[in-house]
Amino acid sequence: MGRFESPGGADRMRRFARALSADPVETLLYLPEELSRHREHPVAYDVDTAWEEHLHDLLGAPWPCPEAPHAAELWGSVEQELHDRGLAFGRHTYGGYSDADESLARAVRCVVLHRHAEVVVETGVARGVISRYVLEALEQNGRGHLWSIDLPHPFRPGLHPETGAAVPTRQRRAWSYIEGSSRRRLPRLGRQLGRVDVFVHDSLHTARNTRFEMDRIGRILAPDGVMLIDDISTHQGFALWTRAATGVTSLVCPSADGEGLFGVVCASGA
Repeated sequence: MGRFESPGGADRMRRFARALSADPVETLLYLPEELSRHREHPVAYDVDTAWEEHLHDLLGAPWPCPEAPHAAELWGSVEQELHDRGLAFGRHTYGGYSDADESLARAVRCVVLHRHAEVVVETGVARGVISRYVLEALEQNGRGHLWSIDLPHPFRPGLHPETGAAVPTRQRRAWSYIEGSSRRRLPRLGRQLGRVDVFVHDSLHTARNTRFEMDRIGRILAPDGVMLIDDISTHQGFALWTRAATGVTSLVCPSADGEGLFGVVCASGA
C-alpha cells in the first residue's frame, strides 16, 4: 500500500474515535507511528534507472528477463478482474492508500521466481496485488508458501471485504493471512518460521515501522534472501537501515508511474 492520504481535522478525529472504539489495541499502537512522522524527511537517494538489469545480475538470472511478458500479462489480468468486480485500481484508490506499483510487483515476482523462494513474508495486503504476484510465482515454481500480515484499513471498515480481492481461490492453499499490525504479529511469525527467503514491506510507511520490520526480518533473512521495501521516498528509514547493515547490497528503484521509490536489499549470498 502507498502512503495514506489523511482526511481533514474534524473528519480525521471522528474516524480515529471510531477506530479506537472498534480496536483500541491496534489504534493505540498506531499512535506512535503517526507521531513519528513529524521527525521524518525525504532522502536524496541515488536512484538506479537500470535497476531491473542490476537486480537480475544480483540474482544470477538472465537478462532481458524471459518472464517479462508474463508479468505484463498478469498486471492486465489483475486490473481487469478488479474492474469487473467494480473495484478501482491504482494510486489512492483504497481509502487513501494505493494498490501496488507495477514495477514493485514485477520485481517481487522475479525475485520469488529466480530465487526459487519457499518462505515468503509480506506486510500489508489491501486488495492483494502483490500477494497475487507472489502466489503466481510460487505456483509456477511448484513450491513455497506466503504469509501476509495485514491490518485492515483502520479508518474505513467498509473496505475490509476488499482485502485480498485479487487473490483467486485456487491459490489460497499456499497463502496464510494473518490479521493485525506487524508490530503485534511479525515477531511471533518470525520465531515460528526461523528463516525468510523473500520479504516484502508494503504496510505502514513510516521510518519507525519500516526499520522495525527490516530489523526483525534481517535477523532471520536467508543467506541469499531478498527484502523489497515499498515507498521509501518520504522518510529516512530505508537509508538508515542499509547504512548500518553489513553484508548486503541495496538498490533504489523508481516506481512505474514515477511517483515514488522502492528499495531492494540482497543478502551477501544473493
